[in-house]
Amino acid sequence: MSDNRKAAVLASFAADSFALGVHWIYDIQEIEARFGRVTTLETPGPDSYHPNRKKGEFTHYGDQMLVLLASIADQGRFDLEDFSRRWRALFADYDGYMDGATKKTLAYYDRGKTAETAGSHTGDFAGAARIAPLVALLADEPDALAEAARDQTRMTHDDPNTLDTAAFFASVAAAVLKGTAPTAAIQELAASEAFEMTPLAMWVEEGFKSRDEESAAAVAKFGQACETQQVFPGVVHLIAKYETDLKEALIQAVMAGGESAARGSMTALILAAHLGMDSIPPDWLDGMKKRSDIVSLLDRIKG
Repeated sequence: MSDNRKAAVLASFAADSFALGVHWIYDIQEIEARFGRVTTLETPGPDSYHPNRKKGEFTHYGDQMLVLLASIADQGRFDLEDFSRRWRALFADYDGYMDGATKKTLAYYDRGKTAETAGSHTGDFAGAARIAPLVALLADEPDALAEAARDQTRMTHDDPNTLDTAAFFASVAAAVLKGTAPTAAIQELAASEAFEMTPLAMWVEEGFKSRDEESAAAVAKFGQACETQQVFPGVVHLIAKYETDLKEALIQAVMAGGESAARGSMTALILAAHLGMDSIPPDWLDGMKKRSDIVSLLDRIKG
C-alpha cells in the first residue's frame, strides 16, 4: 500500500480525533473563548456530546470507521454483512453518543430489516464520511470503490444525496491517489455525466466560489449542521482554499464550529491523499490512542 494511501486513512481518523474536544459547539465565539485557536487534541468537556471520551479518542464517527477498517482487514475485502454485524456489536453496549441515524438503523434491524434495508433515511454527511478504509482497499478499482462507498453508507444513511456524496468523494480520492490535484479532481468529477445534473454539482460550485472568503464565514453561510447539503460545500471550500496545507484546513474545519468531525474527516482524506504523511501534524498522530491499531490493520490490507 502506498504511503499516500495510508496517510489518507490516518488523516481521516486524526481529523475526527482532532475535532472531538469541540465537536458540535456551534458558537464560534465560545470555541475561541474556551479553547483559543485549536491546534492540538483536546479533551471534551463534561457538558459536551462526548463526556466519556478522552483526548486522542474518537467521536462515534471514528469508532464506526474503525469497525469498518477492522472488518476489511479481517475479511480481506469489503463484506457488508460482516461490517453490519460488527457495527451492531459496537452499539450493543456503547458508552458514547448515539445519533439519530444510529438509533433509527438499530430499530430497523430489530424489526427484521437487513444490512441492505435497515438504513435510516437521515441525510447526514457523516454516513459518507466513514469511507477512508474503503479507499485503502479499493483505490485502484474506482468503480468498485464507488459502489462499496454507497453500500456502506446506505447501511445507516439511505438518503440519495448522501449516497451520491460517498461515491463522489471516494472517486475523488481515487483520482487524487493517481496524481490528479484535489481541486482538479473535484471539478472534473462534478462536470462528469454521473454528477453534472445533481445537487452535488451545485454544491461544488458554491464551495469553489467561496474559496477567497474567511472559512468560518463560508461554513456559516452553507450551514454548520450535519445535513449533507450543508457540510458538502464547506468541505469543498476547505479543500480548495487549503489544497497545500492539511493542518490549516483542519484547524479551520474545527474553528468553524458545528459538525466539525465529519467535515474534517472527509477534508483530511482528500488532502492527505494528495500531500502524504508529512502533511499530518506528528503530535496529532502521536496523541491518537488507536494509532498503532490502525497502522496494524492497514498493514494487513492488500491495497
